[in-house]
Amino acid sequence: MKNIFMILTSLMVLISCSKKFTFIVPQKPGGGTSIWATIVAEELEKKLGEKIIIRHIPGARDQIGFEKFHKTLRFDDYMIMVSHGGNAVSFLQENVIYDYADYDVIAIMHNNIIVSRDKNLNWQSNVLIYSLHSGTVPESLALALLIDGHNAPKNWKKRTILIKGMSQSENRLAFRRREVNITRENPAAHLKHVQGVEHAEIFFNHGLYNPLTGKFDKDPNFPDSFTMEELYKKKWGESSSGSLYNAYKMVKAWRDGIQKALWVNKGNPNRDRLRKAVTDMLNDPEARIRLQKKLGKYPWDIGENAVYYVKALYRLLNRDAMQTLVKFNREQLGLDSYYNEKRVQKKN
Repeated sequence: MKNIFMILTSLMVLISCSKKFTFIVPQKPGGGTSIWATIVAEELEKKLGEKIIIRHIPGARDQIGFEKFHKTLRFDDYMIMVSHGGNAVSFLQENVIYDYADYDVIAIMHNNIIVSRDKNLNWQSNVLIYSLHSGTVPESLALALLIDGHNAPKNWKKRTILIKGMSQSENRLAFRRREVNITRENPAAHLKHVQGVEHAEIFFNHGLYNPLTGKFDKDPNFPDSFTMEELYKKKWGESSSGSLYNAYKMVKAWRDGIQKALWVNKGNPNRDRLRKAVTDMLNDPEARIRLQKKLGKYPWDIGENAVYYVKALYRLLNRDAMQTLVKFNREQLGLDSYYNEKRVQKKN
């Protein structure tokens, strides 16, 4: 009997030792989040002392992977969800089952989106042509506010041509060919795909959400470009406000505030170990330089600081902003958007 117990114990130890930390990435290899996860895993596993596996689960605008994590994978203590801004947008406006309040956040890298235009475009009078693809709702709201001010959306539909069904790579090619005159990218992709285009110039960016002030700070990586609010005030002579602006502020803060984040199931016993490993990674000067070179100089929040940030995002949820977002999506963008009252009731 003693021998059997020892054998079973040894088997359990072997099984435990064979477990590998796994990043669940909700998109195909080569996508922005896949690249981010691979870069971070390479540095993070040095601090964990263990190999991190990258597992891609793409589909349904990157929702399938997150929903699979929510339903089953999160109960494995070695599974780590790598979410991005598109997941946050879907959380606000679609009938998805995942909810960030059900998880423990390990770390967040905040980010931004850079909106560029054809330098020959007079955006105040010409028709704006751009691709309506995954994650572009905040840009659509921003353009509506810039075009119509507090009356938005009034003339916005007459001033825009939205092209649906175009992938990000197709959109990049269309912008180079001048078939669209507005494009948007995250900072790393902007430097790679837009900055070298001769007819391109930065239109605006969204800034970085500050939960202490409730405002969007200047992006130090793009100090000479306007934030949407700055451009709005320059045109209209006053600060942006109202229901549509509150919807924009909410969805933009969610999308870019947790544009790249790591999550585990609530109560995961590896949580603190993972948080410490991320802290060690970012406190390592050489690792930090390598990360910034590849991902940009954007702020991170870890552990309780990340928890505070997520709670601040939940405080932005309110009935008027959520309903305005859904109405704009349905009537102006033709998107099958969904209002979820539970999102409003589940503020932290």
